[in-house]
Amino acid sequence: MRDWIVKETETVVRTAAPTFDANEKIRQLQTSIERVIKGKPETIKLALAALFAKGHLLIEDVPGIGKTTLANALARALDLSFQRIQFTSDLLPSDVIGLSIYNQRNGNFEWNAGPIFSNIVLADEINRATPKTQSALLEAMAEEQITVEGVSRPLPLPFMVVATQNPAEHHGTYPLPESQLDRFMLRLHVGYPRKEDERAILRDRERRNPLEFVRSVMSESDVLELQRLASNVRVDDALVDYLLNIVGQTRLTENFELGISPRGTLSLFRCAQAFALIEGRDFCIADDIKRLTIPVFAHRVIVNVRNVNPKRRNHEAERILSEILQKTSVPI
Repeated sequence: MRDWIVKETETVVRTAAPTFDANEKIRQLQTSIERVIKGKPETIKLALAALFAKGHLLIEDVPGIGKTTLANALARALDLSFQRIQFTSDLLPSDVIGLSIYNQRNGNFEWNAGPIFSNIVLADEINRATPKTQSALLEAMAEEQITVEGVSRPLPLPFMVVATQNPAEHHGTYPLPESQLDRFMLRLHVGYPRKEDERAILRDRERRNPLEFVRSVMSESDVLELQRLASNVRVDDALVDYLLNIVGQTRLTENFELGISPRGTLSLFRCAQAFALIEGRDFCIADDIKRLTIPVFAHRVIVNVRNVNPKRRNHEAERILSEILQKTSVPI
């Protein structure tokens, strides 16, 4: 009789705790975002890779391409707290992180948290704020906490900054310093849509805003579990050597004044793990590293500008990295 009770209890427990289907969760998230972002499946995958790798995302392109729409669609598809900060030249650091306000009733200073205390923070047009305000994000992005008046306050987890910016040559922009750029795991370019995708965009927006129909498909616990699974994706030693060989070339070439930092190396490693998870694998392949090298590295290197137009430094960085990838032998 006792054995029967134990067996029945085990059956109930197994039934009450269904298996977490990572592939299905990721598919639902991709489908929800694709309702708004048409014809950009690779861009969406890269954005999700940053999320599952516990990184931050920088979306850079000309105005009107859909940078903010992509960030909003990602936030709406996740059942997480979300805040948007519109960066302008008069924005102050306290507008981002918060400040203490004196309460005349009790004679104490009370902490008022800023919008940075959210799971997903959209820093819209980040390069329109002054460097002082931009620097307010540095500690948050690196350590997932904010220190004000000697007190460290942890940020909610998961935590991700999605920043958008216009190209540096546009009027009224301040270039992001290297220390800030290095905190972003990935930099994406959305790019112009194809004709058929732009037609679908026009039809979708005839009578409604498609963002209103993006439903939340992933909870906080789901995101944390996918981040855990991504960190367990296997990366063979041969692939680690392949990654390090690419990094080493960025530090040796005369085309770069500044190569990839150890933070950049770790970012590519983690991002490759997350991308493999998105592709439905529990192991990395060389193609994961090749596909991610430019999005992860291009904004971190500094091109030697002796023979390069400063306005084309980003394009030149991508070209040089492509050459490094071609020269670096791929493990078999």
